[in-house]
Amino acid sequence: MSELPLQFEWPWLLWLMPLPLLVRWLLPAVASDNEAVLRVPFLNDFKTAATTRSNTLAGARWALWLALLAWVLLVIATARPQWQGDAVELPVSGRDLMLAVDLSGSMEVEDFEWQGRMVNRLVATQLVAGEFIERRVGDRLGLILFGQQAYLQTPLTFDRTTVRTLLDEAVIGLAGQATAIGDAIGLAVKRLRENSSASRVLILLTDGANTAGEIEPLKAAELAASEGLKIYTIGIGADEMMVRSLFGSRKVNPSADLDEATLTAIATTTGGRYFRARDLMQLEEIYQLLDELEPVAQEKQFFRPRHALYPWPLAGAMLIASLLLWRHGRMRGAV
Repeated sequence: MSELPLQFEWPWLLWLMPLPLLVRWLLPAVASDNEAVLRVPFLNDFKTAATTRSNTLAGARWALWLALLAWVLLVIATARPQWQGDAVELPVSGRDLMLAVDLSGSMEVEDFEWQGRMVNRLVATQLVAGEFIERRVGDRLGLILFGQQAYLQTPLTFDRTTVRTLLDEAVIGLAGQATAIGDAIGLAVKRLRENSSASRVLILLTDGANTAGEIEPLKAAELAASEGLKIYTIGIGADEMMVRSLFGSRKVNPSADLDEATLTAIATTTGGRYFRARDLMQLEEIYQLLDELEPVAQEKQFFRPRHALYPWPLAGAMLIASLLLWRHGRMRGAV
């Protein structure tokens, strides 16, 4: 059965409505202190007095009914009436997605071009991965930064703005100069194991090989596969770049240390895929492909916006009270 659009936050307060009637019934009547009526022998004067008294009684009845109406409106306002709008489906995909970004010293190599100038690998990652984060509406995102050690920078959250901000604030060398790929995977497994999401994904970006840490990358990948964690690996870095030396310019391979075999094995073991990003355009294409991951069906969640209505009955009660006070003051002035 669907809920009624009109709801009360504190409906039990509506039981206060008959309170004035109970007070009138239980408490003794106040003795009248009206002045004695002066009897005159003239018939016309008697008729005038009777008419005035009848009008006074009629006005008193109307005042009583208005006072009761003001009380009812006041009780309704106190019960906090709310109007519930139509149900809005929340964009929840059911996926837990963790990003692991390499901050080792080699990420300082400036072999990516952006807007006509060369930038290092971390800046390129921040530019592209930041936009990827913004598009992941409905996913819970987390961020791991790793170098010689792996650190959980952001636990799983729907707050994409915070995840992107912390990624943009990452600094090369913050986690050490070496590269602990296995530890980063192990930390992701540990954090994602604590959640019961049906789809768990790790996107691991690095430009080198595993040179530190306590866990071997392939052992960590096997552990991830047993936990149902799919890993997509991205090898970042150009194949060649020009460097200057005392003997002139020469071509070098800045990605000579990139261990593509291990990254491919990690992805294959967990049912993921290995990508190679040699320039900014390829990196953007990779994240666009990752964007096409199908969301896992989950029980739909709905939200019904609520609008407070208590100001209206409260304003009505205050208006009636003001009229009654004005009438009372006018009658006292007439006497």
